[in-house]
Amino acid sequence: MKLLDGGRAPNPRRVRVFMAEKGIKVPIESIDMSAMEHKSETVTEHNRLQRLPVLILDDGTALTESVAICRYFEEIHPQPPLMGIDAVDKARVEMWQRRMEMHLLLLVANVFRHAHPAMATWEVPQIKEFSDANRPKVLASLVWLNDELEHRPFIAGERYTIADITAMIALDFMKPARLEIPVELTHLLDWYKRVKARPSSNA
Repeated sequence: MKLLDGGRAPNPRRVRVFMAEKGIKVPIESIDMSAMEHKSETVTEHNRLQRLPVLILDDGTALTESVAICRYFEEIHPQPPLMGIDAVDKARVEMWQRRMEMHLLLLVANVFRHAHPAMATWEVPQIKEFSDANRPKVLASLVWLNDELEHRPFIAGERYTIADITAMIALDFMKPARLEIPVELTHLLDWYKRVKARPSSNA
């Protein structure tokens, strides 16, 4: 088994944090995305979309998409459970994981990809107006999430889950996107401080 990894990019980090929470270690092959190595034959052979991460199993099966890779690890290493423990809980975690992807991480990515100079050759066409349009949407999502976290310690309930991983990485991604968490969102900031204190956050 081998993981083709993309460094500090959000989706590779999601998988590494998930693995760190479970204590899973697999050989990692670093792919330098800044040098466009994700466009190489090595990556394309396993993922024609040329996206990372890619998990290559011992039989040659290639799994792509970060949440799908995490689902595989959840099935073969069920403890600690990061994707739910019963039918209702699994659905709840999936609901919040999806919300964190669609209503936070994607919005932050839109701000970054359509405004940062380093992304000009990646995001073609790069549309600054689209970046600007997503900035207030990010803020609205932060306010919504802050209100939700007033009533529970983690995104999906009483336990740390993959939804917290996605949300944490979305907030980390705000820095290069030149976005900030408003200081008055105290519930969100408290949660962020707690999840960043977990050793896995450095994976």
